[in-house]
Amino acid sequence: MWANMMTGQGWGGMGIGMIGMAIFWILVIVLIVVLVGRMLGFSGGRDKRQEKTALDLLQERYAAGEIEREEYQQKKRDLSS
Repeated sequence: MWANMMTGQGWGGMGIGMIGMAIFWILVIVLIVVLVGRMLGFSGGRDKRQEKTALDLLQERYAAGEIEREEYQQKKRDLSS
């Protein structure tokens, strides 16, 4: 081993090992940041879901047949005003 280091052959492997270790720790840190971000609800603007409005819920109830046309129209007018 000492003979290889004296001729310079041992340092190449050490440099590659250091680069590999740096890449490993960078990946670990990125993984932790992504997981913590997801747990806290940060999505980076990719979450396009929206909460349903009262009118959306009313339309779903009417479409499902839960309420009649007259009740739907009355509730729609109430929500509009």
